[in-house]
Amino acid sequence: MGASVLAIVAAAGLVVHATRSSESDVEGAPRGDHRLCERIAEDYPDELLGESRSDADLPPGVAVWGDETVVLRCGMEPPRPTVDPCFQVDGVDWVLEEAKSKDGTQVLISYGRNPAVEVVLSDAGSNPGEALVDLSRAVSRIRQGRTCI
Repeated sequence: MGASVLAIVAAAGLVVHATRSSESDVEGAPRGDHRLCERIAEDYPDELLGESRSDADLPPGVAVWGDETVVLRCGMEPPRPTVDPCFQVDGVDWVLEEAKSKDGTQVLISYGRNPAVEVVLSDAGSNPGEALVDLSRAVSRIRQGRTCI
């Protein structure tokens, strides 16, 4: 009897996972419906870090690759000057938000562009530079007003 209960619980878990995998619980950015977010979405890659872009119903300004391995949210408030590491990738300045980057997750946000674009990489083994190279082409369409120092 104990084994059959475990099998039912495991099957229920698979059903819940399958149901949740087609929907995303990612919240949209405060200004995700900004016209520039729509504009740059045209250039998002279909594949990023070997993961396909999801076609799930997502809030405006949100793009997801894989099982939320990479989550992009356009429409964020631009970051203020910071002591967090800032670097340029193909003409786009990115800040690694150290306080938000925990447990193998890396949170990066474009710097000097309004609206800002946040990228969350949840795979500890992923290379943020590789993802940012692929995303910088799209993000560069938002005019840069400030640069990292």
